[in-house]
Amino acid sequence: MTVVPQSSGLAARADARRNRALVLTAAQRAFADHGTSVSLAEIARRAGVGAGTVYRHFPTKTDLLEAVMQQRIERMTARAAACLAAPDVGEAFFAFCAEIVLTSPRSRAVCDLITADDGWPRTLMRGAGDRFHQALHALLTEAQRCGAARSDITVADVSAMFTGCVAIQRISGSDQELVKAARIALDALRSPVALAVTKPGHDDPIRNESNNETGSAPRCPMCGSVLKATGLGRPARYCSAACRQKAHRRRNSGTERAAITHR
Repeated sequence: MTVVPQSSGLAARADARRNRALVLTAAQRAFADHGTSVSLAEIARRAGVGAGTVYRHFPTKTDLLEAVMQQRIERMTARAAACLAAPDVGEAFFAFCAEIVLTSPRSRAVCDLITADDGWPRTLMRGAGDRFHQALHALLTEAQRCGAARSDITVADVSAMFTGCVAIQRISGSDQELVKAARIALDALRSPVALAVTKPGHDDPIRNESNNETGSAPRCPMCGSVLKATGLGRPARYCSAACRQKAHRRRNSGTERAAITHR
């Protein structure tokens, strides 16, 4: 009996993992370029491996497509989890939403599966989908806790918004920036206070418009707390130093986003 050295076995497994990764990368690009009609032979050519290698890892095109989808979902899950460590979780949540909407139309297969009424998510990807929704729920909850996202929305609402905005973005044909309709739709997820703070077209983006109502007490534009009277001098704009710093970060973030958009 021939004994295969252990090192040879490890090398073979490493080669198999590398080939699988090459096939997945090539498949993701091929599906994005040509949709699900692309052949496995073409994917093998792009990956630089033999057709037998593709079939050994993925016996059918459906197996390969689901593996590509699962990989994308796992990456989005990791991205959502990383957003929890951002200095401004609220803005990170909306940046994450915009990222999903902007990148999804680049993959026709992703859009076709998401919008198809055939039992999505598929059984083989249900675990990845569950992990993604858990990460999205944690990110949404934190965005609501800091007052950036509406308190009455759920993960189901956000997922439905993704589907609609992806369709809008896909029809527009733009893959460089969110189209106006998609931005408006995502802004509907913002809390009323956050919308007042970030509302464009004002010289002072953090002006509290509710203060102009007759008989209304002035409120902090960040958390909505009633501002305490300071006596003589200029009235307080924020209830605390923390809210003042948060508004400063948000204003700077909005300025940076505007600069990027107009580049």
